Amino acid sequence: MTVMSIARFERFFRAAAGLDVDKNDLKRYSDFVDAKLYDLLTVAQATAKANGRDVIRTCDLPITKGLQESIHHFRKIDQEVDLKPILGQLATHPALDRTPDEETEAAYPDIIGGLSLALAQSFKLLHPDLKNPQTQHWDEARAVFDLLLNLPLDRGHLETGTLRFQRK
Repeated sequence: MTVMSIARFERFFRAAAGLDVDKNDLKRYSDFVDAKLYDLLTVAQATAKANGRDVIRTCDLPITKGLQESIHHFRKIDQEVDLKPILGQLATHPALDRTPDEETEAAYPDIIGGLSLALAQSFKLLHPDLKNPQTQHWDEARAVFDLLLNLPLDRGHLETGTLRFQRK
């Protein structure tokens, strides 16, 4: 990644959550982006298959209300930071049984931006006074995303409010 790209990455995290990240955080960030995009595409692939299509469409992606709001907020921040072109380069995906269509691939930078914003804000939710995330903080934030995106919820949890988070 170029020095200019690193500076945009740093500016984005400062604007999104008041965090100071550096080039050492880029690998963790890139791994996070790859994993979450793959998770979304895996579910979208199953949806496309269930609907008898050979391609993944944008509507197949499991975009939640919260992620949609993060995407909208990211777009506002990105007007100043201009990170979107860099996110397009990060948006790679492994071979899938179903191929994403052009519209879906074109949506990757915004989706990754929304995930990035939610990631930055999760650091502050977990550690309100955090300024410079360390490996432990990245691991915790990723664990929260993994839990929330992969957690099977049954009706009983939703009705009784018994969903609990547990730190390791």
